[in-house]
Amino acid sequence: MLCHELPRWGAEADQTGRLYPMLADRLCVECGLRVAVGALRGVGGSDGDFSVGGWLEDLRFLVDQEAGPDGRVLLAGFGLGGALALRVAAEDQRVRGVATFAAAADLRPWVADPDALLAGCRTTGVIHTAGFPADPGEWAAELVDLEPARAASMLGERPLLVVHGSDDRVVPVPSAAALADAASGPVDRRLVPGAGHWLQADPRVVATLIGWTERQR
Repeated sequence: MLCHELPRWGAEADQTGRLYPMLADRLCVECGLRVAVGALRGVGGSDGDFSVGGWLEDLRFLVDQEAGPDGRVLLAGFGLGGALALRVAAEDQRVRGVATFAAAADLRPWVADPDALLAGCRTTGVIHTAGFPADPGEWAAELVDLEPARAASMLGERPLLVVHGSDDRVVPVPSAAALADAASGPVDRRLVPGAGHWLQADPRVVATLIGWTERQR
């Protein structure tokens, strides 16, 4: 299951949810597995407004729908989607492995200016309802509460793939090492030379994800 990034610039909310089905199709063909991708609330035409709590609820629902009570699922998350994937995996043993791409180990820098973050979410369109959120402070605090590094430490012996671009200007490169070091199970950490933050279309990244997925079968 693919977990998309939080749109960052321009009116990207409608576009973001439409980029990942192409990657899902490629994974399905190459790996012979069912690959699901959902547009979380506020993205790709989905109803609602972005909040971490809402996105976690959406992702948990998708895992329930795809895995059922006794199934297995691998989660691959990009950017904030990586942090969400780690959090869901930490609490759900049906998640048998996690792959993160350009994911932050610590989200506190994101909420240094909650008003700017909220304004950016309105600009991209992931928040469009007047008066939402009712409490911007609590809304921003949900990001910090994800604690991606701590979630990685709770994977136990489940595998973790951590991929980061060497030229990422959105999430600091040391985040990759922080996530990898936090995990106690098998970790595969990859630094992609010359790559920035947006990795889902990079052929080297796609090949890495395909190889990792096939090794988990």
